[in-house]
Amino acid sequence: MSRREEYEEKTERLLTPIAEANGVSIYDVEYVKEGGNYYLRAYIDKPEGVNIQDCENVSRALSDGLDREDFIPDAYTLEVSSPGLGRTLKKDKHLQASMGQEVEIKLFKPVDQRKDYAGILDSFDADSITVLDENIRRSFKRADIAVIRLALDF
Repeated sequence: MSRREEYEEKTERLLTPIAEANGVSIYDVEYVKEGGNYYLRAYIDKPEGVNIQDCENVSRALSDGLDREDFIPDAYTLEVSSPGLGRTLKKDKHLQASMGQEVEIKLFKPVDQRKDYAGILDSFDADSITVLDENIRRSFKRADIAVIRLALDF
């Protein structure tokens, strides 16, 4: 297990009772380095959507817990937020919850001279993700997908 995965797993365990106490669920936890700075991000959700008070309550409690546990030696910024409308679908639980919804897929390398696709999420397994695009079923290897997220429809 990498250091990043260890920090994310420990944070998620610490966050679980905090999320339950605040009536939210954990969408994702990520520990990333961007521009020379480390960020620990916790994404929370609930059916009616999270508000600023939810984020503040969870952030304060999580910050206190992280200070007590002190398992991340690097300086980092803690961020607690909603995953947003165009949320990234990283885990199988995210894909499962998004079945039948429109998604956008960005590929690392072009397929049929395109790197961007959109369609209705039709199925997925350990190796691939399939979407319906204008009644055409397209399957993509997970290893070829840079990002998959819910499509925003305004």
